[in-house]
Amino acid sequence: MPKNKEEGTLIGKITHYFSNINVAVIDLLSTLKEGDTIRITGGENTDFNQKIDSMEVDHEKVSTAKKGDSVGLKVDEKVREGYNVYKV
Repeated sequence: MPKNKEEGTLIGKITHYFSNINVAVIDLLSTLKEGDTIRITGGENTDFNQKIDSMEVDHEKVSTAKKGDSVGLKVDEKVREGYNVYKV
C-alpha cells in the first residue's frame, strides 16, 4: 500500500502541548533547525507536515536545537503527548 506522505526520520516525541497557545514541546533525538520541515503523526487523525519558522529552548529563541534539547514550537494542528516527530 503506497504512502502519500514521506516517512522521514524520527527526530523526537511530543512531551507536552499547550492548547491555549498552540505550542508543542518536543524532546529531540537529533538536530532541528529553522527552515526544516517536520511531520507529526499520532492518534487516528493526526498526520501533518509543517515548516519550522521559529522555536525556543528554555524560553530563548534559537535557530538550531540539538539532540537532548526540549524545544517549544508553534504547531498548525492540535497534538498530544507521545506523538512522533519526523524530519522530512
